[in-house]
Amino acid sequence: MTTMTENASGLREFKMPDVGEGLTEAEILKWYVQPGDTVTDGQVVCEVETAKAAVELPIPYNGVVHELRFPEGSTVDVGTSIIAVNVGGGTVAPAAPVAETPAAEAPVQAPVQEAPAEETKPQGRTPVLVGYGVAESSTKRRPRKGAEIPAQEAPAAIQGELNLNGHGARTAERPLAKPPVRKLAKDLGVDLASVVASGPDGIITREDVHAAAAPAAPVAPAAPSAPEPVAAQPAVAAPAPAVAYDAARETRVPVKGVRKMTAQAMVGSAFTAPHVTEFVTIDVTRTMKLVEELKQDKELQGLRVNPLLLIAKALLVAIKRNPDVNASWDEANQEIVLKHYVNLGIAAATPRGLIVPNIKDAHEKTLPQLAQALGELVSTAREGKTSPAAMQGGTVTITNVGVFGVDTGTPIINPGESAILAVGAIKLQPWVHKGKVKPRQVTTLALSFDHRLVDGELGSKVLADVAAILEQPKRLITWA
Repeated sequence: MTTMTENASGLREFKMPDVGEGLTEAEILKWYVQPGDTVTDGQVVCEVETAKAAVELPIPYNGVVHELRFPEGSTVDVGTSIIAVNVGGGTVAPAAPVAETPAAEAPVQAPVQEAPAEETKPQGRTPVLVGYGVAESSTKRRPRKGAEIPAQEAPAAIQGELNLNGHGARTAERPLAKPPVRKLAKDLGVDLASVVASGPDGIITREDVHAAAAPAAPVAPAAPSAPEPVAAQPAVAAPAPAVAYDAARETRVPVKGVRKMTAQAMVGSAFTAPHVTEFVTIDVTRTMKLVEELKQDKELQGLRVNPLLLIAKALLVAIKRNPDVNASWDEANQEIVLKHYVNLGIAAATPRGLIVPNIKDAHEKTLPQLAQALGELVSTAREGKTSPAAMQGGTVTITNVGVFGVDTGTPIINPGESAILAVGAIKLQPWVHKGKVKPRQVTTLALSFDHRLVDGELGSKVLADVAAILEQPKRLITWA
């Protein structure tokens, strides 16, 4: 598998790789290079956001940047060329500025598209980094609609109104619209060429598409028989007020990337796995004292020590005592898959949305190792550098809503897992302790579990074990 091709002039095309498992597209967030810059093997040239995470892409060869095929903000299909690099050292015709091309239609050099697959694989090339390859079949472009007109045969008057497409031929200029708007038009059966654009610089908006789609039914039958304007014509503008919005009073944010994937996953989980949630309110005063003691421990110096660390350890001990809770449901084979390992997920709120990276083989880690892993996971998530691999293969998750001052909640299970533990805010409250009402540190835990896998007895045992350990943290030693 490869993400690059080379033509006779020494240009290599670096294609959008599949940086996850089966991802079909990614959005270019930022370019770190510009045309004319020198790049070296392994240098990061751009940052992209997939449906799972933001990822930096290194380029696997040396050369000079010839052209950026897409501007920042473009959503690009996997297997599509995103940057051309001159690796031959020769002179190459200057590339057109990327800003002149609509985000969804960046031009691609014709020789690259026409070269057979066998001829585009240069001998002795630098190996592509593992995980950045794409299947050969995924690099094929879909044929574009509309007949192609060779540039040399088109009349001059027509050529002035045509743009080069990705195959080196000229086609009628495409209406300007962002990828989500194009998809909306396709779903509604609206021809963008017939839509009146109201956006800046002639860009078609979602409202324009809705306005064009609403009167489609009455207009279609009337068009062949009515030679002059009839009632159908004014109807075009009628639906506009229903979909129009005041930009000063509303802001619309496209749902894409991590947020889009999270929304789809949560809906799928909520309506696929039968959720049951149980709650318990406990006195964690001893746990809070232990946290303060561990902060002074030499083995934990420089590591992140907080209540979440001991809660994570308590959950791991509870899973060890009740291993059947660590499972998944295989719908295709109608099997329950018992996991003999624990990849502990930690829900993290980031600017790009909620993500759930996990600590691999958390059940094997000592307390210092678990503290180090938690610290690295949180830091990476805050920087937006969590890799797709870090979010795959989780078995059980913890979500700490207490950091927002919330008492508890009914968390939705992460897809493919069996349970999720929500931790509420730890507050000083009146509590009966040794027969007397005293101020104690109290919190509420909530455990949601998949009732196909976990019955009420098993779920209750797991939650009770976590609670017992946090009330008497010495059990971490005796039960571990």
